[in-house]
Amino acid sequence: MKVYLDNAATTTLSRTVFQAMEPYLFEHFGNPSSAHQQGRAARSAIETSRATIASLLNTTPDTIIFTSGGTEADNLAIISAIRAHGIKLAITSNLEHHAVLNTLKQLEKAGEIQLLYLKHDARGNISVAQLERLLEANDKAFVSLMHGNNEIGNLNDIHQFAEVCKSYGAIFHSDTVQSIYQYQYDTQLLKADFLVGSAHKFHGPKGVGFLYARNPEIIRPLINGGAQERGLRSGTENVSGIVGLAEALNLAQSNLQHHQQHVSNLKEKMINDLISKIPGIKFNGNSGNKRLSLPSVLSVSIPTADNGQSPLSYLDQHQIYASGGSACSSKSVSHVLNAIGTDSSQHTIRFSFSTLTTAEEIEYAVDKLSGLFVKSALKEVHVMC
Repeated sequence: MKVYLDNAATTTLSRTVFQAMEPYLFEHFGNPSSAHQQGRAARSAIETSRATIASLLNTTPDTIIFTSGGTEADNLAIISAIRAHGIKLAITSNLEHHAVLNTLKQLEKAGEIQLLYLKHDARGNISVAQLERLLEANDKAFVSLMHGNNEIGNLNDIHQFAEVCKSYGAIFHSDTVQSIYQYQYDTQLLKADFLVGSAHKFHGPKGVGFLYARNPEIIRPLINGGAQERGLRSGTENVSGIVGLAEALNLAQSNLQHHQQHVSNLKEKMINDLISKIPGIKFNGNSGNKRLSLPSVLSVSIPTADNGQSPLSYLDQHQIYASGGSACSSKSVSHVLNAIGTDSSQHTIRFSFSTLTTAEEIEYAVDKLSGLFVKSALKEVHVMC
């Protein structure tokens, strides 16, 4: 059995989404900037997709800007807001995605901003009170805090953060890549200035995403060239990808209740099964608390097996695919796990689920993982005998 439990890194492309994309790969393949019929068909598909996403977020189509993914969207929001408003202070946390942290660090290194980090507790809960104190003491600021953490699953109350920012005239950006398809977003109620989506996180294609910008007039292009995306993002549009993005988000939102219930049940099952079969297992951040974390992410730390074998390698050998922290930091120590003080002597695994994950797959994964410790224990008994 092959078991894929790395959906926070990427998801399989939905066949329904591919069917929506296919005509724009083989039939309506024209350049959307061309004036002829093929170009107009492609342009119409882009604008229909833009309107679909805008409707799902309860906003107007002009606030949706298509990008190559979440990283570009984060960069576009951060750099545009800071430069357009002449902001000199940025506030974030040590738990953010590298797309946010490294962009802000580069701006700090260039002398454009002062960068401050909000405190958090050992579970990764961020201090709202500290944010309010910082904003009260500074006239203009840019704040970036994600909704759902991609490594430990923590959910931030972005409605509260957005309201605090609004009351002090600060710009609020939230990296919503892991959550935009799992929750309903109403931009008339949520006072965020920027939200982000990436299609491959919710069974859409790789290489396409979007930025929601409440005030698109402040956007400063990162890529110079033609007048695509109203001059805000140059380059021939990924028409089939954009169609797939809109279809995937629409499907996710249409099946929101089912998705939430399904993955929440899987997560609860895996938590209970792991506790019963692996002594000493720990859950990182709030990922073991269904109320305070994404239903799709479970981060665990487990003791080292006596034979010293890496649990991730062991799982991989049995065709069970998970990650150590996030796919973006799989070859280095996770900055998120370091920030919350995770025990470095233990192995960390992030399991992440999708609508396609089954209870049988969870059982198989837990059985195989617990087998590593059973074998280790049996070996110890044999040596003692």
